[in-house]
Amino acid sequence: MVQENEEGQMLLIDKPYRWTSFDVVKKVKHAGRFAKIGHAGTLDPLATGLLILCTGRMTKQIDTYQAQEKEYTGTLVLGKTTPSVDLETAVDQEYPTAHLDEALLRHGARQLTGLLQQVPPMHSAVLVGGERLYKKARRGETVAVQPREVTVSVFELGRIELPEVDFRIVCSKGTYVRSLVRDFGSALRSGAYLAALRRTRIGQFHVSEALTVEAFVHQVRPPNSP
Repeated sequence: MVQENEEGQMLLIDKPYRWTSFDVVKKVKHAGRFAKIGHAGTLDPLATGLLILCTGRMTKQIDTYQAQEKEYTGTLVLGKTTPSVDLETAVDQEYPTAHLDEALLRHGARQLTGLLQQVPPMHSAVLVGGERLYKKARRGETVAVQPREVTVSVFELGRIELPEVDFRIVCSKGTYVRSLVRDFGSALRSGAYLAALRRTRIGQFHVSEALTVEAFVHQVRPPNSP
């Protein structure tokens, strides 16, 4: 078992697909028998990748880690939209893609770099009137959401096999990749949704340094341990 020292710990965990960030915190807390634990930066259930967890007194550093630059890789699909801008909800509209070419796509990505005014997606945990937006969205409600200032320093396109496009994004705290994908599709007059997303870096910490949840549990509670 991990002994939680007075100063606490910072843990790097690779969040699995379809787990919520809270699911990870709960599992790690139980396995490590930590009295106090929290995470720095929520990942959507359908996203995977780096989650920073802090225990004990290290929880005071959560805001510092959360404020650091983030890097993501993923795949978006052009020509269709979903209400959640990912695979959580079904396709609701389809758009033409015949007009799209690589030059147009790369121009669209360049237009969405720098300092941006970004509106969070309706299916998000943003609080409006004391209630999470996703709860309103699930009831079919739409509300006006105030844009927030974010910085996208890199929006790089990789494999382009329409309608799929791979990307890498480096951005500031508070950036919603789903909103970036939504705005990218809108700018191209084709619509888009997020098919896959992985957080690869937070500040200087890379997902290659992270443990899977299973590896962490095995590490703190090896087989045949009491």
